[in-house]
Amino acid sequence: MVAIDAGHGGADPGATYQGRQEKDDNLKLAVVVGSILADNGVDVRYTRTDDTYNTPLERAMMANNAEADYFISIHRNAMPTPGTGSGVETIVFEEKGIEGILAKNMGEELNKSGFTNLGTVERPGLVVLRRTKMPSVLVEVGYIDSESDNEIFDENLHEIAKAIANGILRAIKEQEETEPEYYQVQTGAYQIHTLAEKQVDELKAQGFPAFVVYEDGLYKVRAGAFRSIDNAVRMEQALRQLGYNTFMVKRPAVY
Repeated sequence: MVAIDAGHGGADPGATYQGRQEKDDNLKLAVVVGSILADNGVDVRYTRTDDTYNTPLERAMMANNAEADYFISIHRNAMPTPGTGSGVETIVFEEKGIEGILAKNMGEELNKSGFTNLGTVERPGLVVLRRTKMPSVLVEVGYIDSESDNEIFDENLHEIAKAIANGILRAIKEQEETEPEYYQVQTGAYQIHTLAEKQVDELKAQGFPAFVVYEDGLYKVRAGAFRSIDNAVRMEQALRQLGYNTFMVKRPAVY
């Protein structure tokens, strides 16, 4: 799951230039990015889909509560002296691991859409980067006080959105290739298939993504398939609270 955050909103316009407001550009772009990701089979959540305001901490908590795997915050840049800045910049809490890959990929892809890639910087003080539990990147998509950057933004909006989406999709694929395992929670093992299916139906009725696998001569009932062990642990705890005897199973990813 990818959480898409359109920066600012409501009473907070973000950067402004000659009547143009950053919050509007951010939302316009965020919706297109999310649509492209969804078309590629990615589960997408938004921190806002209209002109509303939530604090940076609230946005981070939205992503955490949704148990998103990635968080992308979309913004536009500005300079104290209008017209003196140009290009895209990616911002991370720390430039390493999947966050570094995400930022690098998006910068490279956005460079193809017409912007100058200014690279990646670390800003650990930003709440949406510091308080999110998943890999998070804030991307500054051109300068709102730059006529040339606004022209690129307006004329190539879909290509820009596609560039951001491609950067995310590349990172997802790279992470799958470097971390090719996932976690399942097992709740039962039966010699009789119908008994396993009965428990699957019970679990599904309670909202769990359950299924049967045939392994070692037994029909085993499992729920979920998580790359993050933290998400798997949360499901296991929920199942145990309902009285199921569970244990964690690690399995290689299948492509």
